Order: sequence, then structure tokens, then C-alpha cells
Amino acid sequence: MPIALITGCSSGIGRALAEAFKAAGYQVWATARKTEDVAALQAAGFTAVELDVNDSPALERLAGQLEQQGGLDVLINNAGYGAMGPLLDGGVEAMRRQFDTNVFAVVGVTRALFPLLRRSKGLVVNIGSVSGVLVTPFAGAYCASKAAVHALSDALRLELAPFGIKLMEVQPGAIASSFANNASREAEQLIGESSPWWPLRDAIRARANASQGNPTPAADFARDLLKAVSQDNPPRLLRLGNGSRAMPLMAWLLPKGVLDYALKKRFGLRGTL
Repeated sequence: MPIALITGCSSGIGRALAEAFKAAGYQVWATARKTEDVAALQAAGFTAVELDVNDSPALERLAGQLEQQGGLDVLINNAGYGAMGPLLDGGVEAMRRQFDTNVFAVVGVTRALFPLLRRSKGLVVNIGSVSGVLVTPFAGAYCASKAAVHALSDALRLELAPFGIKLMEVQPGAIASSFANNASREAEQLIGESSPWWPLRDAIRARANASQGNPTPAADFARDLLKAVSQDNPPRLLRLGNGSRAMPLMAWLLPKGVLDYALKKRFGLRGTL
């Protein structure tokens, strides 16, 4: 029975992926940070692990547990969140927290599990985002983190190739999940009357909720990702979900000035504050 480890399985994309891979015959190791989420995953029949993806000793313990139970065939780096709000309101600390989870953890988790993946000639799947291709205001930290995931995925794909390990990056569009609720909560922590962007608070809130505009069901996303993983040669880049093709196409085709104009208009940035 092949073994898959998926990070960030408390809800949304991660939980849907865990269910799809389990139904396909994988032994699924599903991780989450909160104890109650781990209990729910365990009750659903997964090998549930409480894990902070930035905790290096915990990652080493996880690698040891996987080795004892048969190794690892597929690693899905899914854990992440969206830091929303003006970049200068959040500042360096908000950027650091965003990169810790969305970027540095991808390297940390993959590094810890590399010996197991080398042994199985396995597959690494990094969950990026089309937001790393088409950057929008009030999501700068998140967009930058996903652009970084794209760059490190390209580098890792080449560096892992001599060991027989494949890497696929997935760039979702709008997927039905708890992402928007979490992003809105992040935004509300920054939105305040002292912010120079206070008059644009409705636009900031709109950006936080943008991912839930006509979203693709998470189960459909998981089904299509599983199909790609099952191929002998998985694609290097997979775009799934509403907007996943249109947004990169806009970023590629539209002159930068036209795209800036459209985004300023969409988010109320054409006037003077």
C-alpha cells in the first residue's frame, strides 16, 4: 500500500486530498496543528499526526515514524494560510510569519523527509497558487510567498531529479475551503482606524474573500490532483480550479499598465487618500 503524507489537513483542500488519496488505496498520514483537528482526522480513519510544520524536532520524529511504518511515496506540502492587508500595515513581522509557513516549511518538511523519498523514488507535490503569478493589492505577503513557492519548486525539481524524485507544483484558483474565513480573520487584525488605508477597508475585505467567488469544490480539486499524481510522469505544473488558467493568462497577455489600471479600479486605488 503506497503511503502519502499531507500537511494542513484540518479542512478544505488538505482534508479533501486526504479523503481522495485514502479512497484510492493510499495509507494517508494527515497532519494538523490543533489537537481537536487531529482527533477528527484519526476518527475518520487517517494516520493523524499533530504537527507544526516549522518545528524541526517534530519533523525529525515524524520521519522516524514513517520509516518504521514503511517509508513514504508521496509528500504533499499543503499547509499554508493567506496574510491579507496592506503590506506596510503588516510590516516585516507579518511577512516573516507568512514565509515561515508558506515557504520555509516547504523546504523544511521536504528536507526532513528526503531520505524516505530518495529510497522510494517518490513524488513531492507543492501547493502554490495563481496568486503567485497575478499579484493583487492587499495580498502582497501571500502573493510573494506563493511566487517563492513557484521559484523553489523549479529549483527543487532539478535538484531532486538525480535521485529519481519527481516534483509537481499545483497552482489552485478559487477552491471552496476555509481559506477566505482565515484570510478575513488575518485582515481584520490589521484593519484599524490608525491605518492610512482605513478608507479602503471594504476593498481589503473584498480581497480577503476573493478566493470564494464561484469556487471549485475541494473534492473536485482533490480528484483531479490525484489523477495527475497517478500518471507515470506527473506534470511539472498543474493549474486547477476556477480562475487558475484565466488569471495567469491575464498576467501574461495584458500590458502591465493595463493590468495595474484594472486592479486599481477593482480595489479602489485610483483616488487620493
